Amino acid sequence: MIHVAIVEDDHDIRRTLALIIDGTPGFSCQFDYSDCESAIPEILKYKPDVVLMDINLPGMSGIEGVKKLKAQRPDLDIIMLTIQVDDHSVFESICAGATGYMIKSTPPAALLQAIEEVNKGGAPMSANIARKVLGSFRRSAESPLSDRETEILRLLCEGQNYKSIAEALFVSGHTVRSHIKNIYKKLHVNSRAEAVKKAMRDKLV
Repeated sequence: MIHVAIVEDDHDIRRTLALIIDGTPGFSCQFDYSDCESAIPEILKYKPDVVLMDINLPGMSGIEGVKKLKAQRPDLDIIMLTIQVDDHSVFESICAGATGYMIKSTPPAALLQAIEEVNKGGAPMSANIARKVLGSFRRSAESPLSDRETEILRLLCEGQNYKSIAEALFVSGHTVRSHIKNIYKKLHVNSRAEAVKKAMRDKLV
């Protein structure tokens, strides 16, 4: 069972999401809130598996909410679910620690798939968001990474998990983990979110 929390200020959208999640076998909407101030203490207390977070919220923004949650629960998976597709919102969300980024017009089946994917270690993004992220990258000539490490970092930025990266490159999962360990070491980071942030900031892919 994947336990999901929703932070969304639009009542109709919030209730629709809760009904979709609760009505699907293997998923449960643990609770839903209209603002970060109410949601954060509950999320930290009850520890849902995945959080769906809007950006434009009354009071604290969703991006600030992600920062506060990740500071206390670095392992928490948070999917931004928003209408915001501008470069700034996407970049700031990823830098804050969001694991996925989906637009609100995403069909229910695709959203459920994204929740399942992020719970398994993936980093789902709506296709247009992934293209936007990759389109903003121009590889720096001063990158410390090898060509294969750069390729793996690019796939991480696309939201691929270890298994899908291994399949795409025709290598073992152990080889992928070894490369990612080297990537983290060379970039002086400790997580996927930090690696993606540095890739975007320093134009490494």
